[in-house]
Amino acid sequence: MLTGIIVAILIGALAGWLASLIMKKTNGLLMNIILGIVGGVVGSLILGLIGISANSIFGNVIVSVIGACILIAIFNLIKKN
Repeated sequence: MLTGIIVAILIGALAGWLASLIMKKTNGLLMNIILGIVGGVVGSLILGLIGISANSIFGNVIVSVIGACILIAIFNLIKKN
């Protein structure tokens, strides 16, 4: 249980960091972790709707990065207004 949480945080941190590099937005370490973890959920839902699933850690990172990029874009749109 605890190792799963630690792995989710590490994958979230990596995915959030990669997404911030892709989107060229710096949100801070904690926000990157949050965006990466929530991005994993968002990415899984969106890609699941089109029939794509991740079955490895690398796949989970890719899905999380896609979801985090979507969240960063939405976050920046809300932040502008």
